[in-house]
Amino acid sequence: MRYKKIKRPKTKSKLHLRNKHRNRYDFAQLTATCPALAPFVIQNAYNDESIDFFDPAAVKQLNTALLQHYYGIKNWDIPANYLCPPIPGRADYIHHIADVLASSNDKKIPTGASIRCLDIGVGANCIYPLIGHKEFGWSFVGTEIDPIAIESANKIISDNNLQDSLEIRLQSHVNNVFQGIIKKKEYFDLSICNPPFHSSAAEAAAATRRKIKNLDDTRKAVLNFGGQNNELWCKGGEKRFVQQLIRQSKQFPSSCFWYSSLVSKHSNLRSIYDTLEATEAVAVKTIPMGQGNKVSRIVAWTYLSDEQQHNWKAKRWSKANNLSI
Repeated sequence: MRYKKIKRPKTKSKLHLRNKHRNRYDFAQLTATCPALAPFVIQNAYNDESIDFFDPAAVKQLNTALLQHYYGIKNWDIPANYLCPPIPGRADYIHHIADVLASSNDKKIPTGASIRCLDIGVGANCIYPLIGHKEFGWSFVGTEIDPIAIESANKIISDNNLQDSLEIRLQSHVNNVFQGIIKKKEYFDLSICNPPFHSSAAEAAAATRRKIKNLDDTRKAVLNFGGQNNELWCKGGEKRFVQQLIRQSKQFPSSCFWYSSLVSKHSNLRSIYDTLEATEAVAVKTIPMGQGNKVSRIVAWTYLSDEQQHNWKAKRWSKANNLSI
């Protein structure tokens, strides 16, 4: 069935103003950069160029093209059945958290390799470090509990000659977040995390079925973005994971300026704020995010006093290249 051509917004207005993906995908440009995408480009029901977002191979190739075209990542791949993330949303986190840094630096984003970011659960795709480094020159340490994901992330790093800027560390204790990762007298300007969303495999599968139903597609439900169990769910779900993240961040109050996490469920915010209050966070920020019909937010917190923040800025950011926002 064909539908009448409809007029669609030229920009995705909910995305951050600096996000390179605010405009609709230009498949002519993308296929010129990445010819391997061309076989997956189709005319959708509205006579627009698109891909079949139910086809995991098409989604992965689109990601490859986006990374090549916008970020100069020539070699990117992930193992079968691992999470293939929507890049516009991942880029949004990076840009919003950069603004959080700027809020503590006279509205200027500190850039360059001296600015260090810790990515909790970097994943096989290594997306956040790739985007953060290419956009702002930051260096990254990514953590993982999955050896296969670590091998994949390290291959992406080495294939793109980013070993001097990006590092992956194994978290050998699944119940630890920062312990065993942050070294003595090691400092990070940012910590980011995209926590598992669901509380069980059954909940994750049910969410996928609802997504397919809402898209009015009768084909067999497929997780078109893939995902291993530890990427999609954990006991207690997002709320428990973020609460644990907060409690354990308190063990390293002066090792990181701004800790942060994505929080997808609005209903989890109250308990997260209660946990932040219990750990005596000095400042808390909540930054709304949106992509399509999905609404999410970043919660960021710091344990540094005003004096410690001033000293941090003077010591670590005064010589950094600063980008005004």
